[in-house]
Amino acid sequence: MRWALVKVCLAVTVMVVVAFAVPLGMVIKEMARDRAFSNAERQAAAIGPTLSITTDRDALERAVASTQSGAEDRMAVHVPADPAVPASAPLDIGTRRAPDKDLEATREVIKASVTDVPGGSTLLQPTALSSGQIAIVEVFVPQAEVTHGVTTAWLVLAGVGVALIIGSVAVADRLGVRMVRPAQRLAGAAQDLGEGRLGARVPEEGPTELRSAAVAFNSMADQVVQLLANERELAADLSHRLRTPLTVLRLNAASLGEGPAAEQTRAAVEQLEREVDTIIRTARDARPRTQPDGPGAGCDACEVIRERMAFWSALAEDEGREVRLAGVERPVRVPVARADLVAVLDALLGNVFRHTPEGTAFSVDVHNGEDAVIVLVSDAGAGIADPRAALARGNSGGRPGSTGLGLDIVRRVAESTGGDVRIGRSVLGGTEVRLWLTRARPGARPRRNHRLRRRGTRVQRHGPA
Repeated sequence: MRWALVKVCLAVTVMVVVAFAVPLGMVIKEMARDRAFSNAERQAAAIGPTLSITTDRDALERAVASTQSGAEDRMAVHVPADPAVPASAPLDIGTRRAPDKDLEATREVIKASVTDVPGGSTLLQPTALSSGQIAIVEVFVPQAEVTHGVTTAWLVLAGVGVALIIGSVAVADRLGVRMVRPAQRLAGAAQDLGEGRLGARVPEEGPTELRSAAVAFNSMADQVVQLLANERELAADLSHRLRTPLTVLRLNAASLGEGPAAEQTRAAVEQLEREVDTIIRTARDARPRTQPDGPGAGCDACEVIRERMAFWSALAEDEGREVRLAGVERPVRVPVARADLVAVLDALLGNVFRHTPEGTAFSVDVHNGEDAVIVLVSDAGAGIADPRAALARGNSGGRPGSTGLGLDIVRRVAESTGGDVRIGRSVLGGTEVRLWLTRARPGARPRRNHRLRRRGTRVQRHGPA
């Protein structure tokens, strides 16, 4: 918009300068010509009194010399022969430049005329003599005198026009800056707000319309911050209400005595209490938990997987499920908070136990690539009929007991690292969920490492159906 305003102002100013400067230059040229011929007419008129008195050569030569006043050889006087005086001859004083036909034409019409001659023009002024004859006074006007001062005037006009154009462009640029900068600040603040920087605000300055837009944007940003704060408090309050039934559940679990089932129940209650506490803390913390704090932050994926598999293996043993775990012998760092990775694994493994019958085998494999870590959770169940719908938030896929949020949690954690989640057919015959966690900058497009293998077998890469 700034350059558009400058271009419009430039075009308008150029049109105005041309519309006024060209006619003014033509007027100046005509004024210079009129000035030159007015001087010539005054010189010719100065000879008139002398011609009306005498036609003596000496007297006329003195009059011509005094009239020219330093402009030598510019005036000539042509006196015809007097028919009343026998043997009289025409009298020519000075240098003749006009042809004879122009002199005769002027005598016939008895009217001043201008004739073009080499080097300029001549003014032919007729003057009546006492004898009744018509004498012609010829005054030469050089071309340089006709155009005297015109070039300078044109240069001055050009300079004034250029100055006007530059001045108008500068003024238009300043006006454009005054209009564009508030718009740029508004666009930048909107981008910052969209990227999660909730403190972005816009100075309420500039043109009236942009000030109104800034006021509306700041009000909207304040409302967004307030709404998020209310949502966090609401989530914290709702989570806090779970403490009372959890306390009762923990007391009841303590009275179960000893045994694997009792220990597993008490461990599940403790895990549930920790998750509720985490939800309350996270809801009241404005920072996203899926972004590690600082370089090198995150967790050891293999350690977390071994820990969660130890928890779920007890239930798998009770249900007669065959479990296979591979690729967790060495530490593997991933840019995901430990609590988030725990939630991801519990969601994936919980789906296996929830949606496959007892006795169904499953496996967890970890593949460590150069720039990414792949976690494969496979089962020998019936599979997922619509993988695309299963990855949609809140879509249970028609499965009983499903809220549709588990895989969405997995997807959001993967995408926070620049990775993704894919659902395909596993080598066990059921579902394979592939969790791709990249070590690249968040938001970067993950690179596929085709050198990954699983015990000599190429990793299955089935996309969503």
